[in-house]
Amino acid sequence: MKPNITTIPITELFTDTDGCPICRMHRMLEEQYVEYITGAAMMAPDVRVKTNRVGFCHRHFSMMVNNGPRLSNALLLQTHIDELRKKVFPKKNTDLPDKKMLAAIRENDRTCYVCDRIEHDILHLLATVYVQYGSDPEFRKQYQDQDFICLDHYALVMGNANKKAMDKSTFKEFCEVTNKLSKGYMDTLYDDVTHFASMFDYRNQGGDYKNSKDAIERSVRFLTSYPVNENLT
Repeated sequence: MKPNITTIPITELFTDTDGCPICRMHRMLEEQYVEYITGAAMMAPDVRVKTNRVGFCHRHFSMMVNNGPRLSNALLLQTHIDELRKKVFPKKNTDLPDKKMLAAIRENDRTCYVCDRIEHDILHLLATVYVQYGSDPEFRKQYQDQDFICLDHYALVMGNANKKAMDKSTFKEFCEVTNKLSKGYMDTLYDDVTHFASMFDYRNQGGDYKNSKDAIERSVRFLTSYPVNENLT
């Protein structure tokens, strides 16, 4: 398959085999949007209208504060807080519990502009993955050589797998490979965590930990899509 503007980013993401490739995809989009929000988007009225309304989750607020200009963050917070206070504490507030006001607070806790954009864009990138797997033997090999696909992204990849992007036998192979990348790795994690825990038995004192020393950290990464104590800067 001849490289083009849509396939090049995917090929680059799958060149690396450390960890989950969809996590790398997610991180790429995340970094792009955090930079965009505190940069060019500051002067985009349509974007500011959306960010004022939905805000950001703790993770992406943290990335914005740690990486973006202080003034940009202040202006984003200024207009977001202003819209939020009008919704949550209207002028006719009686200081008594109000179901609509409390619902608005809960809704704000669950919404994030960056998360929404990533959720949208990652499906378009996955569509290219399916096409490349079905038409490019070299990419197919790259996909098969991945370290693992984390549990959350396994569900995303399999739930959106496009049968039309590849022939029947290739689609079957794709599902088998994806299943192996997740289930196979999960089985390995179980064995490693079990072995690690067994090393605390006095009868195994001084024994060989084998590959289990970082089993806890690897398990958390697989189960949550994020490394333990990930630096958000």
